[in-house]
Amino acid sequence: MTCPPSQFGTRHWPIEIRLKKAAKMLEIDFDDGCRFTLSAELLRVESPSAEVQGHSLDEKKIVGGCRHVGITAIQPVGHYAVAIVFDDMHDTGIYSWDYLYELGHNQERIWLNYIDNLRRLGLSRDPLTN
Repeated sequence: MTCPPSQFGTRHWPIEIRLKKAAKMLEIDFDDGCRFTLSAELLRVESPSAEVQGHSLDEKKIVGGCRHVGITAIQPVGHYAVAIVFDDMHDTGIYSWDYLYELGHNQERIWLNYIDNLRRLGLSRDPLTN
């Protein structure tokens, strides 16, 4: 089930967000009944920031060394998003509700693509080997 577009263009609205700091996970329940558990690592390496995504598809940076990254804070951005602060000092990504929903819904494909890109570039998820 898909939520109707809102006045802000948002199709998916969270009804609850839980930060599990010790587990390094973010749990999100959406109003269509979908529930996603997103790792801090996935959120960090798929940050919607220009630093990671660039300004075009061919500028996306593959970020290694984030296996142990954690989330230190989640800050609301209006009624449409959150900013996530990571313990590696990355704090410039604004995660819209629809972007978080997309990450959750497609996380297996996104994760496998990330792992393939790390291998292709000779990078590691571990910080000491990058």
